[in-house]
Amino acid sequence: MTSLRTLGSSSLQVFPLALGGNVFGWTADEDGSFAVLDAYAAAGGNFIDTADSYSAWAPGNEGGESETLVGKWLASRSNRSDIVVATKVGAHPEFKGLAGATIKGAAEASLRRLGTDHIDLYYTHFDDETVPVEEIITALDQLVKEGKVREIAASNISPERLRASLEFSEREGLARYVALQPHYNLVSRDTYEGELQDTAAKAGLAAVPYFALASGFLTGKYRPGTAVDSARADGAARHLESERGRKVLAALDRAAQEHDAEIATVALAWLAARPTVAAPIASARTVGQVPALVAVADLRLTDEDLADLTEASA
Repeated sequence: MTSLRTLGSSSLQVFPLALGGNVFGWTADEDGSFAVLDAYAAAGGNFIDTADSYSAWAPGNEGGESETLVGKWLASRSNRSDIVVATKVGAHPEFKGLAGATIKGAAEASLRRLGTDHIDLYYTHFDDETVPVEEIITALDQLVKEGKVREIAASNISPERLRASLEFSEREGLARYVALQPHYNLVSRDTYEGELQDTAAKAGLAAVPYFALASGFLTGKYRPGTAVDSARADGAARHLESERGRKVLAALDRAAQEHDAEIATVALAWLAARPTVAAPIASARTVGQVPALVAVADLRLTDEDLADLTEASA
């Protein structure tokens, strides 16, 4: 059994890889989504990351498709108590921003779609600087007091607003963020490292990084002269044009060969070993993509591997 990690100062125990739900109801239909979720759970996975806005960007979708599929899967597998469900508020077309009333309405809608009476981890998806942190925290605290949310967290927030939020929670004795979801990976380190990471570390927050595989670039499938059929291919392929991208691929190749591991697993293992990181997020469109993700739970990179990757990505 893989050992679970404690999420920051919370009571939540999570698998060291969060399964991203952005593809459910978008590039993965219901059967495909259920198959991926089953494979992840069978490997010991218990941490599902979704959002109320997934996947409003896809033609014909309204937002909430991913939560609906996750909810159907939880109901059909009768495993709600085994799964840590994380979702987010602030970007659904009908619930934009973080005004107190918006947070309340969005949470009720998420609970209905997920078919559950509580959300384990509730993130503010994008900070809304038009709303005082006091109003945001007070609304989130109310959900915790009502038993609808167990723990709260933030994503896409500035160090200043994060500190202000934490200070208000502590001063007023209200629910306090336990985790942070930053954009962070081997080819995007300055999106987290520095003041934001320092703030998280000082406050004892767990980081749950998104874009952990840089839209697929860190799986190693993007190489000079290869074409990849993916909805995100253009974004991922641009890393090949940078010296850092090429150095990172070379370092990943070395470590993958050394450990007889998939390149994606190595990239996730580097992230999982970084200060404050509890569990990177990665999504799988097909069952075949799941093993490389969950293998991060058992891959221990050496200090040399970690140093090599850290240097290549500097």
